[in-house]
Amino acid sequence: MDPQTPLAGDAALDALHAHRVVLFAVAALAELRESDTASHLLRVSHYVRLLAEKLQQNPAYAERLSMAYIEGLCTSVPMYDLGTVAIPDRILLKPGRLTADELATMTTHTSRGHEAIVRAEAALGLQSPLLSFAKELTLCHHEKWNGRGYPKGLSETQIPLSARLVAVADVYDALISNKIYRQGVAPDTAVGIIFGERGQHFDPDVVDAFMELTVEFEDVARRFADTDRDMQNKIDYMANAIAEIAEL
Repeated sequence: MDPQTPLAGDAALDALHAHRVVLFAVAALAELRESDTASHLLRVSHYVRLLAEKLQQNPAYAERLSMAYIEGLCTSVPMYDLGTVAIPDRILLKPGRLTADELATMTTHTSRGHEAIVRAEAALGLQSPLLSFAKELTLCHHEKWNGRGYPKGLSETQIPLSARLVAVADVYDALISNKIYRQGVAPDTAVGIIFGERGQHFDPDVVDAFMELTVEFEDVARRFADTDRDMQNKIDYMANAIAEIAEL
């Protein structure tokens, strides 16, 4: 056998790695448009893994949260905000409060991301279990436990477990992260905000798991912190986008 020819198992592993890299690259481009960073995606993915593994210790979730489920979920997490690529810069990058019409447009990023994956599956005639996670996350990461989220107004366990995990991870990171137009809050403040939304925005069981992981969350935030270069990239992207809008 040619030593350069991969074994069947090696080929499958290589294909999986390529799949993960492409997913992450596409997701990172979407985050760049939202003036965010690839580090944000890494942080959220690690937060979700921590939450899933902690919740796995709860007998009610042990069977559901198998290692295969957790691996598939964490591979797909970076795709959750894919639909933001369809939102105009003038809305996506607006530093102030959105108007009612702008907010209505912004909320469509959930259904647009989901529809893009569904259309791609249909066009290629291909499906994958990993894409099931991606479809759940793109569509449902803004649903709320109390039914007041979007786009479908799902409540409690109507919301996929994957999206309930990402909801906590995403909001935590959004709260603590510095944006061009505002400073992030202290981790303790973010913890208090999330606990205050237990049973309202967030699944109580996921929040309970989160409350046992606050030290680990801070460690992830430090290990994958945005660099000065990341912040400059955000500033440059926003400046260029604003200049292009002004020329229209």
